[in-house]
Amino acid sequence: MPTFSKLIVCLLLFVLATPVLNAQDQEQQTYILQNIQGRHTQTLDGLWSIIVDPLENGYYNYRWQPRGDGYFMDRQMEDPSELIEYNFDTDELLMVPGDWNTQSEKLYYYEGTVWYKTNFDAVLHEDQELYLHFGAINYEAKVYLNGEKIGEHVGGYTSFSINVTGKIKPQENLLVIKVDNKRKREAIPTINTDWWNYGGITRSVKLVYTPKKHIYDYFIQLNPDDKNEIIGWVKVQPANFGEEVTLSIQELGSTIQSKVNDQGIALFSLQANPELWSPKSPKLYEVMLSYEGDKLVDEIGFRTISTKGSKIFLNGEPVFFKGISIHEEAPFKTGRVTSVEEVRVLLGWAKELGANFVRLAHYPHNEEMVREAERMGLMVWSEIPVYWTVLFDNEATYQNAEQQLEEMIARDKNRAGVVMWSVANETPLGDARLEFLTSLVVRAKSLDHTRLITAALEIHSRKKGENFIDDPLGRYVDVIGINSYCGWYGGTPDSCKDIKWESAYDKPMIVSEFGGGALQGLHGKENERWTEEYQASVYRNNIEMLKNIDFLAGTSPWILMDFRSHRRHLKRIQADFNRKGLISEQGVKKQAFHILQDYYSTIEF
Repeated sequence: MPTFSKLIVCLLLFVLATPVLNAQDQEQQTYILQNIQGRHTQTLDGLWSIIVDPLENGYYNYRWQPRGDGYFMDRQMEDPSELIEYNFDTDELLMVPGDWNTQSEKLYYYEGTVWYKTNFDAVLHEDQELYLHFGAINYEAKVYLNGEKIGEHVGGYTSFSINVTGKIKPQENLLVIKVDNKRKREAIPTINTDWWNYGGITRSVKLVYTPKKHIYDYFIQLNPDDKNEIIGWVKVQPANFGEEVTLSIQELGSTIQSKVNDQGIALFSLQANPELWSPKSPKLYEVMLSYEGDKLVDEIGFRTISTKGSKIFLNGEPVFFKGISIHEEAPFKTGRVTSVEEVRVLLGWAKELGANFVRLAHYPHNEEMVREAERMGLMVWSEIPVYWTVLFDNEATYQNAEQQLEEMIARDKNRAGVVMWSVANETPLGDARLEFLTSLVVRAKSLDHTRLITAALEIHSRKKGENFIDDPLGRYVDVIGINSYCGWYGGTPDSCKDIKWESAYDKPMIVSEFGGGALQGLHGKENERWTEEYQASVYRNNIEMLKNIDFLAGTSPWILMDFRSHRRHLKRIQADFNRKGLISEQGVKKQAFHILQDYYSTIEF
């Protein structure tokens, strides 16, 4: 990690510099195969064969050395006397995408290695490039194609692609993936979390076909300093100097060409007057990119997001973030979200609540969640799982966090609905932590100057009986998130309404979490914990407290729906669920839902 003094210098440069789009900037980018939805793909989703391997015998021999003939070879008996102690074809099946915890009762608490196997055919042409694309695999993945290791990935919530051109056969390709979701102290997230460690290939797997010369990545946005200029870049493969890329937005009557430089990047600057994306009018334009026969269409919105003092401005107008936090947990059946229909249910509830904003906690959600939120006019806070007490003084841990940050930004940088990148949630104070998180802030700003940077912090000080925001990270983020659980983890609900707040920073603050738990259908007096009445009282009194915060820019209470958590052992109440949801896992609204809904209905903007 950079030294702290260097970080301060870097931050000052970012704050003072006018954003400039040039080739040198692109050297800092993390590139990703963009817009899988807009390409020719072949799904590999469906039932896959699996082998549960808690001792990793399929990878290591009895001397704990990697095997050359591991389960990735999918060996078949060729002689009756041959000893092979595994067989995918007679073992169990799991659905992909999906988690193993909710698909198999015996894997409910399982953390370790599971091998996945599928076979597929492909239609091959000499003028094509082929990629295997994985929406997400939790947590470590080793990928083998036809017995050869072709890649690996660490991080359970970001997508990755592997170029498999020349490695694919027309028929009977063997794809085997070693998936390991064991929690590790040095990992991101670390050992202790408050959500379920769902293991498996949790998002879709696709074979992606592109022309040999193709568009690989792009970033098209409104110039944050000029609403009449659309700027951006396009990355092509291979990098052929002087060839032309065309950007066309027919609805705006705009078409422009740009030549590829020696890094394979074409830069764009286009004069236009687009209708701006907003929650009230989530306008998206059909943007077409063309390069040497490759054509790619995306829906892109244009907007600006900025701050001044304690206000957040969307398209130059002040906006209050009426939000709710959401985990990527499927309604009704629980487990990982695996379909766009489940996404629409969750986001539909957020809209019914009156929200114009969702905090996608505590990790990047699936791409459909982000795209659907944008289409529905919901602003998005997207976060990486730097959560609680990670190893802030461990260089490998930092590199892992930075990689996940880069991959999050790389995938969703063209989504106008995403207005904030979050680098952390509820992390303890300390010099190593400050350097770690400030390094992430610097990296995020180097990748994307069109969005705000935030983090969910905690109150660490009280001044004259008031909540006082003085976390030193507040100096470096654009928007300060604060998690505050008055009435649940401290004080009684009625003690919350008169609390006053002060801040050391002239910046917007979003109360990124508040709330309390309730078992849906359990009723009693307002002072009886776990009842809907107690949760309703927590919300009612915290909302009164919010009215005392003159620098409040929004809120995203915890949380939309009850979700599974290993930490929640109170059997007849929690039963492995965090019960702070406004809606039960079966879709039934609690009293507090309507209290927050009424509050949001009183806020005009």
